[in-house]
Amino acid sequence: MKKALRVGMNVLAWIVLILALLITIMVFSSGRNNGVANLFGFIPMTVESDSMKPTFSKGDLIICKQVDDVNALSKDDVITFWTIIDGKRVKNTHRIVSVEDENGVKSYITRGDNNSIDDSVPVYTSDIIGKWTKVKLPVFGKVLDFIRTKTGFFVCIVIPMAIFFLFELYKFIVTLVEVKRPQEPELDEEEIKRRAIEEYLASQKKEETSEKPAEPEPVKEEPAKETPTEETPAEEAPAEEAASAEETAEAVPAAENANE
Repeated sequence: MKKALRVGMNVLAWIVLILALLITIMVFSSGRNNGVANLFGFIPMTVESDSMKPTFSKGDLIICKQVDDVNALSKDDVITFWTIIDGKRVKNTHRIVSVEDENGVKSYITRGDNNSIDDSVPVYTSDIIGKWTKVKLPVFGKVLDFIRTKTGFFVCIVIPMAIFFLFELYKFIVTLVEVKRPQEPELDEEEIKRRAIEEYLASQKKEETSEKPAEPEPVKEEPAKETPTEETPAEEAPAEEAASAEETAEAVPAAENANE
């Protein structure tokens, strides 16, 4: 999970950095090219009115491409060009409705898809900025206009780039710490399984031992004590017979002496 999160953060950081660089190039290139940004031949344009509705609307971002051969333009192509509106030279994007060729000089009659009449000023080849590539990003034109301001540049470019470099610095420090930390030997999958099985068997054996009832201790048998009786033991009988025999032997000589 941590690895996937880290990869996602890296991808997001690089996307932000790339977008920031692209927008920076657009802003600076438009400043050097009379307000027309050019990214490797592609020209992002913000739609300023609804004259081309429903093809695209005010606030949309359209991508035009620089025209290498203006003579290849034809009817129904949508082009961006310089024109005069209310006494001001501005950029406009309309569709070609006809191509005029007068004494070898080509001009293009244009009209907005949402307009009922043609534009009053014809477009000459020197006025053409680019041809629409049929790519549009709804509402993103307003975002681009905001980024071109000082506040927008700081919020959308400076801050994301600062966050990116801080994030990369954090990754660098973490890498240094991990390198200095002693590495533990990595266990393969089979070794992990084997250890898990051994731990499980050991826990099961421990549970069986704790649940087994304790065996009672053996009772020591004491020797039975003899109860004294009134009868004389058989071993004392010979001693009494020997005493009576001695008394008889002494009585016989005494009787013989008396007779004498």
